[in-house]
This record gives sequence, C-alpha cells and structure tokens, in this order.
Amino acid sequence: MPETKRIIQVAVPRPLHSVYDYHLEQEAPTPAVGARLRVPFGRSEVIGICVSTAVQTPHANTKAVLEVLDDDAAIAEELLDLAQWMSGYYHYPLGEVLATVLPSAARKGSVFEIKPEPPPDVWHLINAEGISPRAKTQKAVVEHLQHTGQPQSGEALASAGFNRPMLRKLEDLGVVERKALETDATLAEPLPPTEEQRQAIDQVTDSKRFEVFLLEGVTGSGKTEVYLQSMAPVLAAGKQVLVLVPEIALTPQTLARFENRFGGTGMIHSALTDQQRLQTWLKCRAGDIRILIGTRSAVFTPFKELGLIIVDEEHDSSYKQQEGLRYSARDLTVKRAQNLNVPLLLGSATPSLESFYNVQRGRYRHLTLSERAGGAVMPTYHTVDLRGQSLRGGFSDTLIRVIRAHLAKEGQVLVYLNRRGFAPTLLCKSCGWQSVCPDCDAKLTLHRQPEQLICHHCNLRFALPDVCENCGEGDLLPLGIGTQRAEEALAELFPGVTLYRIDRDTTRTNRQLNEQLERIQQGKPCIMVGTQMLAKGHHFPAVTLVAVVNADAGFLSPDFRAPERTAQLIVQVAGRAGRAQRPGEVWIQSYQPQNPLLQRLIDQGYTGFAHAELTSRIDAGLPPAQPMAMLRAEAFEPVMARDFLQQCKAHLDHASQEISTQEASVELLGPIPAPMARLAKRARFQLIIMATTRPLLHRVLAKLGQPKTHANLRWSIDVDPYDAM
Repeated sequence: MPETKRIIQVAVPRPLHSVYDYHLEQEAPTPAVGARLRVPFGRSEVIGICVSTAVQTPHANTKAVLEVLDDDAAIAEELLDLAQWMSGYYHYPLGEVLATVLPSAARKGSVFEIKPEPPPDVWHLINAEGISPRAKTQKAVVEHLQHTGQPQSGEALASAGFNRPMLRKLEDLGVVERKALETDATLAEPLPPTEEQRQAIDQVTDSKRFEVFLLEGVTGSGKTEVYLQSMAPVLAAGKQVLVLVPEIALTPQTLARFENRFGGTGMIHSALTDQQRLQTWLKCRAGDIRILIGTRSAVFTPFKELGLIIVDEEHDSSYKQQEGLRYSARDLTVKRAQNLNVPLLLGSATPSLESFYNVQRGRYRHLTLSERAGGAVMPTYHTVDLRGQSLRGGFSDTLIRVIRAHLAKEGQVLVYLNRRGFAPTLLCKSCGWQSVCPDCDAKLTLHRQPEQLICHHCNLRFALPDVCENCGEGDLLPLGIGTQRAEEALAELFPGVTLYRIDRDTTRTNRQLNEQLERIQQGKPCIMVGTQMLAKGHHFPAVTLVAVVNADAGFLSPDFRAPERTAQLIVQVAGRAGRAQRPGEVWIQSYQPQNPLLQRLIDQGYTGFAHAELTSRIDAGLPPAQPMAMLRAEAFEPVMARDFLQQCKAHLDHASQEISTQEASVELLGPIPAPMARLAKRARFQLIIMATTRPLLHRVLAKLGQPKTHANLRWSIDVDPYDAM
C-alpha cells in the first residue's frame, strides 16, 4: 500500500491570493507552522512560509518541498496571526505580507544565528583640541559628543552618521577613547514629574492589560519623560518595550536619551545593513534587547515578552507605507497590543483626527499635558496680511522688522517654508510659458548650486534654458519662493548673520543633519530656514521666533486632509519657539489672514481646531466617521487605467447591491484622474469606495478578487488612504 503523502500549505512571496500545497519527502522533517521553506514555484525556487500542516483536502498534484530551513517557526504564532489579519484587512496576498514581516536577510534564507559580538563599548571625548580645525567631519564628532554630554555607544554614533573608521582615526589622534560599557555605570535619574506628567505616568503604569492611551502634550511639555517613566516598571519586571519614531533623523537623539536613562538599546531602521537588522531582530526575539527604537518596519519585530508599545508623533504620515503593502504602522500597533494584551501609548502635540475620534467613542483614554515643562511658556501667535504688500524675497517689511528685533536680542530665528529649491516655477514674461516636466503633470523647480530645473516627483533634471522654449525670448522669471531663494534673500537682508538651510538638498545624511543641529544648539544668534525637517521633535532652546512664510496653500487645498496636515505642521514648527526661559513668538504670513481655519487654530489652539475639523468631517461623512478605500491604477495609455477602474466599479457596484442594507450602504466615486494625473509618463486614475460600516467595506472589497489586467497596467488597493496623490 503506497505511503500517504504528508501535505503542507505554503505562502509564497508572489502577488497571488492563494496558498499552495506541497508534499514532504519521506526523510524530510515536518516543519513548524511559521517555518521558512525552499520550494519550487513555476520555473524558479522561492522561500515561502509554512502556514498549515493539517490540510483537509490536498491538491492532487503537488511538488516536493526542497528544503526546510528552520527547526522552529521563523514567524511566531503571534506575528503569523497578525500577518493573516493584515492580508484580510489590506486585501494583500498573504505570502507578500509574510515577506514584509521578515527582515530582508531572512527572506533570502540567512541562517537564524545570533553572532557573538565583543562586549558593547562606549566612546568618551578626552581631548577636544586634538584635531585640525579644517577636519570638518572630525569636528562634527567632537561637537556631537559635547552636545550629548555622555559617552555614546558605537551604535548610537553610527545612527548619527559617524562610522567606526572615523572613530578609530580620532582614537589614534587621542581625541576619543573607547571603553567597555560598564554595566553599573551611572545612569541618568528620572526628572521630577509635573502633576500632569505624574497623572499620565500613573495611568499607564497602572494598566496591566490592553488599553490605548492618547497622550496629547503641547510642544515642550515633556512627553518623552512620560515615556521613560512609563517604561521603567515594565523593564524592572523583565519585559521589553517597543518605541516607534517616525523618521531616522529623530532616532539618534531619542536613542541617546533612552540609553542615558536605561543603558543598552537596540535600533531598527532602513539605514542599517540587512545583517544588522537581522541580528537586532533575532536578539529581540531572544529577549536580549530590552528596548527597541525603530521606524515604521520595527512594528514587525518579534519579542520574547513585550510589555509596552509607545508610538511617538503618532500623527505623522511616515507611519503609513505608500507603496506595495500600504499598511499603517500606528494602526498595526493597536492590533498587536490587543493581540498581546499590553498597553499602548500614542503621543503627539497634534494628534490625528482618527485618534481624537477614537477618544470620542471611548476606545482610547485621553491624557493631556497642557503646560510646558520647566516653566517655559507657549509662544504667542501673530499674522501678517500680505495683501497689497511688496515683498523682498518673499518676506514682508513687517516680518523683516520682527526678525531684526529678535536677532538684536541675541535670539535665534526659524523660518519655515515647506518648498525646497529656489523657485517652484520658471515663467516667460513675454508669452507666459512655464517650465513643466515632460513626464509628469508638474512644474519644474528651479534650483541653484548647481543651476538646473528638477522635477520633485520623478527627479528628472534639465539645464536652465537661456531663452523661452515657446517664443525664443530671453526674459525668464523665477516665480515663487523656495528654501534656496529664502536663504539668498535672508543673506542680503541680514549680512553677517549665520544662516543654516535645512532641507533634503543640504541634509541628505543623518551626519549632515546632526552637524547643523549641533551648531545651532550652541545657542549663538542665527537664522534657520528649512522645510518640515525642522518641525519634528528638535529642541532649540535659543529659538525665540518662528516665521511661517506662507500658510495658505494647505488650507485652500481640495484634499480633505490638507487642513489637518497644515495645522499640524504649523503647530509643530511653532513649538520650536520659546522652549527655554525666553518667550517665543510665531509670525504667520498669509494672503487670507481671516481664513476661519487659520483663525480657529490661532484662537483655540490645535485641540479646538481639531475638534471643529472632526465635526466637519463627521457631518460630511468623511474619514474617520466613515471608512474609505481607494483603488489606484496607472498605465502609459490613460484609457487602459480608466477602463480597468470602470470595470472594477461595475463589479463592486453589483457586489454592493447584493450586500448593502437600509442601514449600511456603499458609495463609489470615480474613476477620476489622480491629483497628480501623470507621473513618470504613466496616466493615473483612482476610484474611491466609501461605506457606512467597516465590515461592509471589507466584504465589498473581498468581492473584487483578482481581476485580469494587462501587463502594462499597475493597480493597488489602499485601505484607509492617507495621501490622495
């Protein structure tokens, strides 16, 4: 009698909504559910994940598993459950979800082995005078160590952009010294909490089960201290803590503060090598790392015993993946905390409307820090009416006088302008021609140093023309203002004042950013001009003035989320002012100073603005009041993308009529061209699906299945879309 085949189901990393049956050879061990396997798929071999060893009705013709890579589960049951939930929620193939959960090295078959490392060491500054004044990089290391005021681990310095060869060179010069980390080294003591901080800490530490806390704290109110003191009892109980931050640029300073309080801390972010990420992933799984600080993808890290999850700047759009599996890391922390039955702390000075809505519905507990720590006062707001004014490089006479007054009092000035480059448009004064990208529906931005035209969407670059491409005249006018133009204007208006421009053109690496920030934090009078990179989490004790050059665009955008994002950015950048003992001011230039949204933000603060905006969203039936999904399609031929979505709409419309009731219904909007209708030569369309209930939305989306598409067409489902581009 022939032996019955042992059949298992495997999820493979392919865009297919199926799992596949394979049989095990007689000598092969039965893999654990969650183990990695090497299997044949089509004409290739892939590494998949075993998702079941109990197949009730196996496929008749199966291929054999080539190799079982793991003795135990690579993806533990908890993360496997999360992946299966994500596959259903985001309507994305399970095999591709599991590939996202695994670090890159694990997807490629790397052995799961924690490699021995020398004892962790820290770098001490011993002679700041031992370097050449012209050695800028070496000077930057010294300034970084002086600024932190504490010895720093090699990992913390690497995250700040300083590599080991650089540190060894300084060691040879006698500037720094490397010592083994002393486990009994003196750690920083907790700061005495304010009454509001103490109440927040007590509520979080008293929670021994799944609860979501929304910590709304004004800028400079000490949210990080609440995080640190909330973590202490969790760590004392032998459990682990996951801390998410929105961007790598915020990781070094956060890491330094956590290390100074608790000692060794792990990191996961995109700047690490594949093997570094895998080693951190394995150490967290083994319980060797107590605190993990990471960006979006760190949400998938396994832990031996996770006791608390913290999400800093929970409103930040960086937590939403915008390509492939379009997940929200913030939302996944809620699901993961629920599965693990541990508390979750979301923190922000400008919480998302989704989080406020969950507070309203009783799903989240609201904690507030309404005052700045250390006696600092909140900045005062002022508006400048630009109507009828002549501007100098984008600056009104009023704002120029205010900047001059603050510099005269030895204050630092931060000028916020969320548009890099010199000018967003190059225009012909003779015929009105404008420089546009040939591949996108976007204008080319004029840049200086080097002088060129750049598309900020597809990154095409062109030499600056001498004459108009349309009429041949040579009178070309840069129109509008970017950070480069603002920097040039400020240099002319305030000669002799130190200027720092911080945007993606000047700070492409963490090291470049940290070098500039540390010089700024020395406190000498200066002017900073930059994009939203300056708005997030930085502490500038000497800044007394924040100037917002133009606040109008976001409040006038057709995107329903734009006012929320604009208000968040204004409040975040305004929060850089007056964080120490000196009071701060915020001056906002606007062609619509009486705009009710701007006035509400100034008069009622972000909380008042957010509650009014949330009421408007609820009245309009927009998220978060009603769930939304978006189908996107793009192709070189516009008709192909539009017709595909039209077919999807017909299919979904038929499905919704079968499922909808009087109490729950579905609305389909489109297909319409995307706001950026053409990008990198591809025409882009979108179809919006709104439903009165979330279960109904998912039931309708599930009916879509896997529609047949042309090879030249790309399409995706985005559940809870954040960006309408």
